[in-house]
Amino acid sequence: MRTEILCMHFLFTWRYKPIKPNNSKDLLINEEIKAAEVRVIGPNNEQVGIMKIDDARTYAYNNNVDLVFIVPNAQPPVCRAIDYGKFCFERDKREKEAKKKQVIVKVKEVQLSCRIEQHDFDTRVNHAKKFLAEGNKVKAVVRFKGREMSHMELGREVIAKFEEACRDAGVAEKKPVLEGRFMSIILSPAKQDKK
Repeated sequence: MRTEILCMHFLFTWRYKPIKPNNSKDLLINEEIKAAEVRVIGPNNEQVGIMKIDDARTYAYNNNVDLVFIVPNAQPPVCRAIDYGKFCFERDKREKEAKKKQVIVKVKEVQLSCRIEQHDFDTRVNHAKKFLAEGNKVKAVVRFKGREMSHMELGREVIAKFEEACRDAGVAEKKPVLEGRFMSIILSPAKQDKK
């Protein structure tokens, strides 16, 4: 009996709560605006003036558009009389265009050791050149095991040799860095001359 009451209470409260938009970027519109006075910008980006909120809503309704709360921190807050659906569509379209133009650079890691064989070293260099050609950065890491910590010059030599082998594909951002038992260097793609 108690379980049924709790379930009914949950269903009632769940249905009672108003539906909020999924997108946190959504702005307040029409009746949701609680400011007493607002500065109104018209449908054609013209300055209409400062109005009481009821007059601003009436102005928007007479022009068959919505009153959208654009700048809440201004004194008085700024509202715009526009078609809200069209406004959201254009905003989302601009964001998608900006996202397409955005370049994402990944950092690929290549593991080396102080006692790496020449064939393994060449394989790692080929992988690094391929990553750099794709526009990614490469982080070459030498891990020191056991007593190798007392011979860090071997790790520096391996990293210097790796940097030299990749010179035509990428350039080092800075000198090798020692972090605990790891020594690393980051290579960025070399800028190609566009013909």
